[in-house]
Amino acid sequence: MSLISAAHAATEAAGPSGPSMVGQLVMLGGFVLIFWLLIWRPQSKRAKEHKSLLESISKGDEVTTTGGIVGKVVSVADDFVTLQVSNNVELKFQKSAVAATLPKGTMKAIN
Repeated sequence: MSLISAAHAATEAAGPSGPSMVGQLVMLGGFVLIFWLLIWRPQSKRAKEHKSLLESISKGDEVTTTGGIVGKVVSVADDFVTLQVSNNVELKFQKSAVAATLPKGTMKAIN
């Protein structure tokens, strides 16, 4: 009886073997793939869409800013945009603050 328990204890002392180097590399590759699919790819897609939105802004467009201000584009410079938010009220914003363009007539529907 004592020989069997000693042999059993000897095999447990060696401990379970960990995953092989190939298994670890496959696991790391899986994590990188998941990170790319869930975080990196959608973020770069949104950045491209926002960049194209900013390049397409022209005078007369109705836009909303990241702060929620809705206005009509009066002038466009390299880095800044001037919005008319009300009669005789014009505000200057950085182009990057523009969040979206709105369909024509949205400002009239809001007022």
